[in-house]
Amino acid sequence: MGLSSDSSTANGFPADSVGLVTPRCEHFEQPLLLECGRTLPRFELMVETYGSLNNDASNAILICHALSGHHHAAGYHSTQDNKPGWWESCIGPGKAIDTNQFFVVALNNIGGCHGSTGPTSPNPDNENRPYGPDFPLVTVRDWVHTQALLADRLGITVWHAVIGGSLGGMQALQWAVDYPDRLKNCAVIASTPKLSAQNIAFNEVARQSILSDPDFHGGRYLEQDTFPKRGLILARMVGHITYLSDDAMKQKFGRDLKSGKFLYGYDVEFQVESYLRYQGEQFSRNFDANTYLIMTKALDYFDPARDHDENLTQALSRAQCRFLIISFTTDWRFAPSRSQEIVDALIKNRQPVSYLDIDAPQGHDSFLFPIPRYVNSLKAFLSAPLYPQNQLQNTHSFTHSSIKNSDVDGGNTHAS
Repeated sequence: MGLSSDSSTANGFPADSVGLVTPRCEHFEQPLLLECGRTLPRFELMVETYGSLNNDASNAILICHALSGHHHAAGYHSTQDNKPGWWESCIGPGKAIDTNQFFVVALNNIGGCHGSTGPTSPNPDNENRPYGPDFPLVTVRDWVHTQALLADRLGITVWHAVIGGSLGGMQALQWAVDYPDRLKNCAVIASTPKLSAQNIAFNEVARQSILSDPDFHGGRYLEQDTFPKRGLILARMVGHITYLSDDAMKQKFGRDLKSGKFLYGYDVEFQVESYLRYQGEQFSRNFDANTYLIMTKALDYFDPARDHDENLTQALSRAQCRFLIISFTTDWRFAPSRSQEIVDALIKNRQPVSYLDIDAPQGHDSFLFPIPRYVNSLKAFLSAPLYPQNQLQNTHSFTHSSIKNSDVDGGNTHAS
């Protein structure tokens, strides 16, 4: 079932890694009606799985990715690959999401640029030229719908858990609303019930940097054999600034000069400038501009309370699962107060919820780091026994946790 993975320690892979993994493309021939009113005649999802599905398919966990994420969440694609999946710190044998215990599914959402149907895919209605700007806008609800179709394909009726950070946390929350009987646990990490005006503003600045690039060509840059490199670089630089805290930037760069002295010009002088330009340059080579526009719009549109008179408590009242909500003290992109809105709504409904606000210096990107208090709590949540729903409704757990900076291990910094 699913994809092959090798959790051996051969070929020099770490003992707690899933080792070599092989992505697989799942083809769906049925039309997909999207929330915007348009229909994809067919679609594909690029998927990876880790671990083994048990006989009754009760140990499956879905990993939902963030803005720039994809299906490669753990392991390595070759013996020469020195860059593991984006959540290697949490997925693997004995880790928080233990592949000795769980069957883990990670995918690239539609609209993406890593193998799933998106703007770079051939458009059957336009002589199989790339969709480009003709690819429809998609929403978090659309992604959850396709994930449910994937679960059906894999023979998974009920997920043991749906987990996501940032934009991935929005998908996990939408799962609890749209398919309440198809997940037992929901982990929403460094996320929010909807974007603030400030967050929408950041996304708009990033989009305008792409749209105004002369190489954008109305979104048909692939047909011109080019891409809006400068726009993507600027968009990534703006986004990356919001993913890091002031303390993280101070510790990482301070006001250090690259050459040790002022150059009195507009080229790179400070280390932080060099870092942002490097991140932007790398991102521009690996991410599609139309996909970036689509993903940021999906962020803007997300609001599960929209169809419930803007009442989040009412929107979440359908949920039947246990919740783990995690925020980080220095995350100013999705501040702890936004996670607390979700917690408050669940408490009003007398729904089972555990909440942790972790003191960590890395800002929004904290969810990608192997912070001991964080990963241990996630592991305990996933391994805790389930109780009948009538008992769960009388169970509420709250933990306001903190850690010292010295407790933080190194980790991947694939920004969300």
